Amino acid sequence: MTENEWLAERFESHRAHLRAVAYRMLGSLTEADDAVQEAWLKLSRGDADEVRNLGGWLTTVVGRVCLDMLRSRSARREDYPERLPDPVIVPEDGSHPEQQALIADSVGLTLLVVLDTLDPAERLAFVLHDMFALPFDEIAPIVDRTPAAARQLASRARRRIQGSPTVPDGDVTRQREVVDAFFAAARDGNFAALINVLDPDVVLRVEATALPAGASRLAHGAEAVAGQALTFRESGQGGQPVPVLVNGVAGRLILRDGRPQTLFAFTVVNDLIAAIDIISDPERLAELAY
Repeated sequence: MTENEWLAERFESHRAHLRAVAYRMLGSLTEADDAVQEAWLKLSRGDADEVRNLGGWLTTVVGRVCLDMLRSRSARREDYPERLPDPVIVPEDGSHPEQQALIADSVGLTLLVVLDTLDPAERLAFVLHDMFALPFDEIAPIVDRTPAAARQLASRARRRIQGSPTVPDGDVTRQREVVDAFFAAARDGNFAALINVLDPDVVLRVEATALPAGASRLAHGAEAVAGQALTFRESGQGGQPVPVLVNGVAGRLILRDGRPQTLFAFTVVNDLIAAIDIISDPERLAELAY
């Protein structure tokens, strides 16, 4: 085995972890892979013998790369109108272990949406510390702050996140029952039944190439979302509904002619739907679906 092969083997042992870090930082599967590849290039071109803790070193490198990517994205935010984070879509039996590893700690789509609202430095401090237990002493140089200031960044991010329903119920079977009740009520045009499965403060977010007449890209509150559900039910007619897991929680994928057409992702909290994220973009879903 050559030295480069040995180094590549060591890097591969950390790839899944690095991809998970980058996905939480960026909310994009493609950009996460780009960030991991950049870390490999930095490692292969440098002096690996000087690195004592390879896993920690690679994590900080990926963190720096992601921070730069987030800052660049913020500078051209107009290029990302109404775009939801990339969902991780797997069969309901969870038969894609590589994709499941990305969301091992239940990083739901709603959490990624909230992370997208954070300042890049806040997001990095929160992700690296709260999700991957990196000490603030190691985070501080990445964001060019003191450890105390890095702690404050994570604290501000934490307050924003705790104010949103980002942690879904853990029972996927019960989630599925709630989701199925939602679709049954929408199919039957039963407004009262829809209200019964929606949290009073539910939020609906939609990314679509075209919206049905009367539909909105954003709705808040049970009555508004129930009304939108009746509008969007037509988008599922004539398609094949497939139960899936979206970032580890119950969702539904609508297929037309065997191709993904619309994805419904749900956040169920205390047996009520607290958030619905809809992606109705066949080209994008074709790249994301399993």
